[in-house]
Amino acid sequence: MTPQQTNTKKNQYTKEQKKNSIIAIVSASSGNLVEWFDFYIYAFTSIYFAHLFFPDGNDTTKLLKTAGVFAAGFLMRPIGGWIFGRIADRHGRKKSLVTSIVMMACGSFIIALVPTYSSIGVFAPAILLVARLIQGLSVGGEYGATATYMSEVALPNQRGFFSSFQYVTLIGGQLLAALVLLILELTLSKTDLSTWAWRIPFFIGGLTALGSLYLRKHLKETAPKDSAKDKNAGTLSELFKKHTPAFLTVLGYTSGGSLIFYTFSTYMQKYLVNTAHFELTTATRIMTASLFVFMIAQPFFGMLSDKIGRRTCMMLFGGLGLLFTYPVIYTLPRIGTNPYLAFILLSFIFCIISFYTSIAGIVKAEMFPPEIRALGVGLSYAIANAMFGGSAEFVALSFKNYGHENGFYIYVTIMLCITFLVSTRLPKKANYLNDK
Repeated sequence: MTPQQTNTKKNQYTKEQKKNSIIAIVSASSGNLVEWFDFYIYAFTSIYFAHLFFPDGNDTTKLLKTAGVFAAGFLMRPIGGWIFGRIADRHGRKKSLVTSIVMMACGSFIIALVPTYSSIGVFAPAILLVARLIQGLSVGGEYGATATYMSEVALPNQRGFFSSFQYVTLIGGQLLAALVLLILELTLSKTDLSTWAWRIPFFIGGLTALGSLYLRKHLKETAPKDSAKDKNAGTLSELFKKHTPAFLTVLGYTSGGSLIFYTFSTYMQKYLVNTAHFELTTATRIMTASLFVFMIAQPFFGMLSDKIGRRTCMMLFGGLGLLFTYPVIYTLPRIGTNPYLAFILLSFIFCIISFYTSIAGIVKAEMFPPEIRALGVGLSYAIANAMFGGSAEFVALSFKNYGHENGFYIYVTIMLCITFLVSTRLPKKANYLNDK
């Protein structure tokens, strides 16, 4: 075989590998989009169905109760990260991904079909809570298994680019949930939405989850072949006995990453209305536009990480976030409700956050060996997310309620300082998943 023929065969093999990687990434990330759509649609539609499950009290009380059910989903994430991390490390990534999407579909269909308080009394909110706990478990397990799988199927030297699609679909799920609700609001009356039409998005979520299930059932397994025989695979004892420093490092930078992500992706709409005094519709448009920029930025920052390294990107995230988060939040109420300037400021801060989100999965996966990877990634993410991401809105509103709103900006800045310091501990070259 001539050198030219050898190179031609190598190029064909590379193209085939790239095709297989893209198919695997699409199949895995499609489920991620569906799971996050299902998770967020509850928050977006709760204003329409709160009175049907919690009839007692004023409107605020009803919303608080539905918000409490939403928060319960966050509390289940660490348990989901542990359970599904163990399944993925011990029985395969594919099994974990398939199981999590089935659970999310079940949760969505339960909410879509659950009778109201007027029909079955206190069993209605109880069933609603159970459905959200199921979805919380599912999302908690989804992240670690997806991040692990996507990092393992991605081509060497392009892992940052390929793994960035985890947050493309995560943000995409949030945007899709908002878009579905917007279409319903434009085509149906408020009475329809408050009586029966709020169930439509949950049916959509359940059906699309079943479609994603079909794709995931055809995924190629990436876990070690003998993982089921390894008694230490996916166990907490193995994780903390040999990988405690890595776990704490991931927990450290994920805490700041989760906090700033939820501060700007979920709480910011309320901040624009309550503090910056934008109209609700204007704030929604600003957030939708800036989140779209955030979503499409992910692959570009992922490619950048393949060039300059994960450690450099994480330090840029922590350092730039430390410098600009306070000024951006502080400036927003002082720009005279200018939507274009608000969009520019938020898009700027979302680009800074993209240094983290685009590689959030891969930078964690590179810290753990395959037999403990899904558990290490999923559990550390879920704990940090439950403690700091899920509490972002509550902490922000608490500071505001006590008349010290600036304290929240300082809190976020301190957490980003910790993220920067922890990022300096990252190895210049990945411990695992090294490019070949």
